[in-house]
Amino acid sequence: MCPDCEDFARTVLLLGQLALYADMAGADLDFVDVVSPSLAVSLPEPPDTFPDDSDPAEDF
Repeated sequence: MCPDCEDFARTVLLLGQLALYADMAGADLDFVDVVSPSLAVSLPEPPDTFPDDSDPAEDF
């Protein structure tokens, strides 16, 4: 997996886990309020799905 892909996947996973934690009874919502914007801002650009010279429509 490319380094950008790994960073993106890890950050998305953390955001998902934080959302699940926020829905739990007894969750520290102050923690969620502080961490979620920081984590969202740190989300890297999504990795390129298709190389610049490819056309996904050609595969059909």
